[in-house]
Amino acid sequence: MVPGDAKNDDGGGRVPSQLRKGVLEHCVLALLRDEPKYGVELLAELASVSVMTTSQGTIYPLLSRLRREGFVDTELRESPSGPPRRYYALTPLGRTALAEFAGAWPRFRDAVDHFLNDPQGDTA
Repeated sequence: MVPGDAKNDDGGGRVPSQLRKGVLEHCVLALLRDEPKYGVELLAELASVSVMTTSQGTIYPLLSRLRREGFVDTELRESPSGPPRRYYALTPLGRTALAEFAGAWPRFRDAVDHFLNDPQGDTA
């Protein structure tokens, strides 16, 4: 799988696409938790989990929105190969948003699992 190529065998279809749209923002914030990263780096890390593979046409508008909303800051850094790269770093507001999501996610995931599992524990 080439980073940025949104076509994949494991995560194709409407349901995975809608689920990915719902969590992608917070997955990107989580990837920025420890250090700044540039766009292609984020695409590659997302693609390491097939259902999270996304395209440049999705990630860059998302990063621009996160910057406008104050969740990330950007910085241009020289690249050892090619033009300078724009690095994205989590802001305190972004850390707060990530913490809120991390707190809500287990309850949300458990609620969905509750509806998907029958009383005998079999999945739909």
